Amino acid sequence: MKKLAIIGRPNVGKSSLFNRLLKQRDAITSEQAGTTRDVKKRVAVVVDKEVEILDTGGLDEGCELYDRIKEKSLKAAHEADIILFMVDGKSLPEEDDKKLFYELESMGKAIALVVNKIDNDKMQEKLWEYYEFGTDRIFGISVAHNRSLLPLLNWIASELPESSIVKTENDVVVAEDELDGFDAAMRASAEDDEFEDEDEDDGFFIPEEDDEEEETSIEALEEAYRGIVKEYEAGDVNQMKVAIIGRVNVGKSSLLNALLGEDRSVVSSVAGTTIDPIDETVEYNDKKITFIDTAGIRKRGKILGIEKYALMRTEEMLETADIALLVLDASQPFMDLDEKIAGFVDKNRLACLIVLNKWDMAPREDYDKIIAEVRDRFKFLSYAPIITISAQSKQRVHKIFEMLLKINENYSQRISTGKLNEVIQAAMRKHILPSINGMNIRLYFATQYDIRPPRIALIMNKPQGLHFSYRRYLTNQLREQFDFEGTPVLFKAKAKNQKKKPQPHKKRSMW
Repeated sequence: MKKLAIIGRPNVGKSSLFNRLLKQRDAITSEQAGTTRDVKKRVAVVVDKEVEILDTGGLDEGCELYDRIKEKSLKAAHEADIILFMVDGKSLPEEDDKKLFYELESMGKAIALVVNKIDNDKMQEKLWEYYEFGTDRIFGISVAHNRSLLPLLNWIASELPESSIVKTENDVVVAEDELDGFDAAMRASAEDDEFEDEDEDDGFFIPEEDDEEEETSIEALEEAYRGIVKEYEAGDVNQMKVAIIGRVNVGKSSLLNALLGEDRSVVSSVAGTTIDPIDETVEYNDKKITFIDTAGIRKRGKILGIEKYALMRTEEMLETADIALLVLDASQPFMDLDEKIAGFVDKNRLACLIVLNKWDMAPREDYDKIIAEVRDRFKFLSYAPIITISAQSKQRVHKIFEMLLKINENYSQRISTGKLNEVIQAAMRKHILPSINGMNIRLYFATQYDIRPPRIALIMNKPQGLHFSYRRYLTNQLREQFDFEGTPVLFKAKAKNQKKKPQPHKKRSMW
């Protein structure tokens, strides 16, 4: 796929153009200069052709990280097939801009001078001043006012090969998830508005009562639910989105660089040099892994200006992630903030791998104590395995890939209704469901109705009788029989007479 790099000084509108090409707000945009520090990559469709767009950090000599950002911008330019050199039309042309433009032009790539902030016809006159750059490929635009963008888009498309044309919907083959009739019926019955919006883990779920006390056969239940069959969308289990999270300066960007094998995200001893969540996709054993290097999270009182928006973006990114790499600094005492950040993992029902970074700096005699403290502090992530690494020296970093693949496999695991009920029935024989207020509690059957994470419906006569302690017991029994390491397992108690028409299942509900 061809690549397009957007290069220029801070605050000339690079990220705004990047977002406009993507038709969404992705990169952080602000009046504060220099809010993009890393190279962001996304695939966009320009006119009718696909292109990968690289949004680079602003080139400002007053910035402490200027040399490193310029190095990355030039690297992106070398990597690109098309270069957009962007300037601010409200300012006069600067000699440094000309020098850099000529340097980029000497690479022999398709290059255009994009003069942004030409907001009206009067501003159009200022465009003539930029002809001294010596190129006839000048485009005066206003991203903010959506002005004169079409000629630029047409030029970009003209520089892309015919092979970049996006296929029509008819050319795309969609694989259907085939379910047997019983599994499909039960999963569909499990997925309705009321069922979807309740909390699996805390308190009781109190739906409509089912006053019928007689036994109901599996065959009868299958027949009862046959009319509301709906297959859920499993998503592509060969792809995973991995969010790297943690408080400021625990080594998230260093870890990303170590995983990618290149200096991808700007790393500095200055805390918080990652502002935008940075995406990077790699292939490993035929699986696509997209890493998101999120902004470091500070204590609330220290979150100012653009970082407040960065925190919001980080939380938004977690809502679409599958797996979290929770990075902790093993060389320092853990903080309450670490627990709060870990709470995002629990809130979004993510699979998780706990990464103890800077392990080489931790006292050897404290190793067991550190692991024990992690397990004690993060009890709600008891399902998450722990790996000890040094991102700086890349010690054991390579093991993360295999662990991610295994966690993703567990996160996407589907247990047949037959096997699931064997385990549930065996668990109930060992420990009978306790009655509540004199009521007999009956669990008729269980069925898994979703994956990523695994969600299991328990069809009962009195759903409110399923105590959280018994639910925890069932979870532990399932973990003993099936490999769910790294992933939460969620239960829903549901009355067998609830037969609402199922609603489309959200990727992740906040329950």
